[in-house]
Amino acid sequence: MLRPSRLAVGLFAALALSACGGKAARPEGDLAASKVTTIGVNSYLWRASLDTLSFMPLLQTDSNGGVIVTDWYVNPQVPTERMKVTVSILDQDLRADAVRVAALREISRGGQWIAAPVEAATTQKLEDIILTRARDLRRGAITG
Repeated sequence: MLRPSRLAVGLFAALALSACGGKAARPEGDLAASKVTTIGVNSYLWRASLDTLSFMPLLQTDSNGGVIVTDWYVNPQVPTERMKVTVSILDQDLRADAVRVAALREISRGGQWIAAPVEAATTQKLEDIILTRARDLRRGAITG
């Protein structure tokens, strides 16, 4: 049986090789295009979203539809609060309006989880982090 790390490397290699078949070579300047269609949404936004939410358990991912839904996450430093996040990638282009974050927050009162408001700044900050990471990934692909 393969260890998870070898399995992940094998799957990545297989996907990378299958994506190469039968297509004409791209011009050198198009290596890190802002429009990426192989997974249905912008790959930089997709990867950046996964990276940003990597500390939370994932409930659902759909790379063709561009949706990532986390399960409830309880910060060990604040055990009376939990968050659930949904990221939607709305475009194939790397643009500021191509990513939307929605969050749910609950607080524990008397052993029951009760819905609580999420500050707009929280979702805006997550969107900013995702966009910054996506731009860094794209920049790395251009210079790398």
